[in-house]
Amino acid sequence: QVQLVESGGGLVQPGGSLRLSCAASGFTFNSYVMKWYRQAPGKERELVAGIGAGGSTYYADSVKGRFTISRDNAKSTVYLQMNSLKPEDTAVYYCNVYCTSLNYWGKGTLVTVSS
Repeated sequence: QVQLVESGGGLVQPGGSLRLSCAASGFTFNSYVMKWYRQAPGKERELVAGIGAGGSTYYADSVKGRFTISRDNAKSTVYLQMNSLKPEDTAVYYCNVYCTSLNYWGKGTLVTVSS
């Protein structure tokens, strides 16, 4: 079965950096688009970044130039490097894959940006 396990969240000061990881299993990782979403308190879940099987990337305007998504197909892991973090980046971050006509989600990892 498909499993996505996020890690790397935590408390960081404004301007700081974090790297999130998502370890995937149960599907042919290198064939699928992988995405990071986030959900802030009281807000809807939003797409942050995506990376295609061939390595093409997409970023929300709010994170362009600050966040970098990457993947290691040998490790079946997708990463989100987050730099210059802002308080408004505070959210639970979720890993996502659309596979065999279903959306799969991890349980999320909390990122808190605060002084």
